[in-house]
Amino acid sequence: MTTTTEATAQLAALELSATPESALALFDSLPAVACSEMSGRYRGRELFTGHPMDGLLAASGWYGKQFDDVDHVHPLLFKSPGGDIFPVEPRKMPLGVAAKVPAKAVSKAHTTVGVLKPAIRTKKHRARLRAVDYRGVVSAAMVYDHLPIIDVFRRVDADTLLGVMDLRGSTPYVFILEKDGE
Repeated sequence: MTTTTEATAQLAALELSATPESALALFDSLPAVACSEMSGRYRGRELFTGHPMDGLLAASGWYGKQFDDVDHVHPLLFKSPGGDIFPVEPRKMPLGVAAKVPAKAVSKAHTTVGVLKPAIRTKKHRARLRAVDYRGVVSAAMVYDHLPIIDVFRRVDADTLLGVMDLRGSTPYVFILEKDGE
């Protein structure tokens, strides 16, 4: 297992340059996270590994995730250009085809998030947390209610998680979640 200090340094280095293999090697070296440790709102950012979805979540206005308890998770929080953070209905997001959408089109869509907010917003929790065996370690994982996606988490430090999105038919997509100080 990697120490917290080593993990933080390795993650910082990977944010400058990462391959799928180096990102997954760090993920595999990190300790598991218990579902009960996942409460709160987290700000997300992508770890660029050459995945077809790299840059698309950030360009679209993705903010992060909110874990109210193990059975009540908002899997996608978005931030409008005006600064409002709100939960989005995942079924209204084209996650399965996102890699085929040009980044310029996605960034233009972010400017319309405020206008689209009534159509894509949800008040309902659309995911839950469960302990899942992934890559040989049982750790907290977010299971979407209506999509074939499981996000699996490992602990980097007290406030930082490394996540891997396991989407059926896709290679792993790696992202970072940091506990929101708000």
